[in-house]
Amino acid sequence: MSKHWLALLVAGFLLMTFSKKTNRSPRGIRNHNPGNIRENENVDYEWQGERLLDTDADFEEFQTPQYGIRAIARILASYNRRGVNTISSIIATWAPPVENDTVSYIRSVVDAVGLDADDIVFEYHWPQLIAAMIYHENGQQPYSLNTIQEGIDLA
Repeated sequence: MSKHWLALLVAGFLLMTFSKKTNRSPRGIRNHNPGNIRENENVDYEWQGERLLDTDADFEEFQTPQYGIRAIARILASYNRRGVNTISSIIATWAPPVENDTVSYIRSVVDAVGLDADDIVFEYHWPQLIAAMIYHENGQQPYSLNTIQEGIDLA
């Protein structure tokens, strides 16, 4: 076997190995949409930092995690303007019981953030809140608080 073919074989193996590891990431992480924000069938939102090529029909896709986190922060700000400002009300709106175990989600976020379910969530709580939501949505939270804050700052 020539060195050229051997190099191609090794490169192909490495590419397959990398692709498999990448594909094992949760969908929200792969899409840079760690809040698992769904596509809206009634309105085609043009999110800042949205990927140009849309390959996931069900969930939004962003260019970077910061843009996905920005979208979470924008939604939280919208909730706040409507008086949806406690962990309980935020999570019940974000992940309604018709398709989620909302009680478990609330409990998970309460434990991570250190507030009671009915405490008011202020913007300075958002980094911890968003980190807890990312963890619950994906089973992991791979981002530093600095990355999360960068996303919030973009909002």
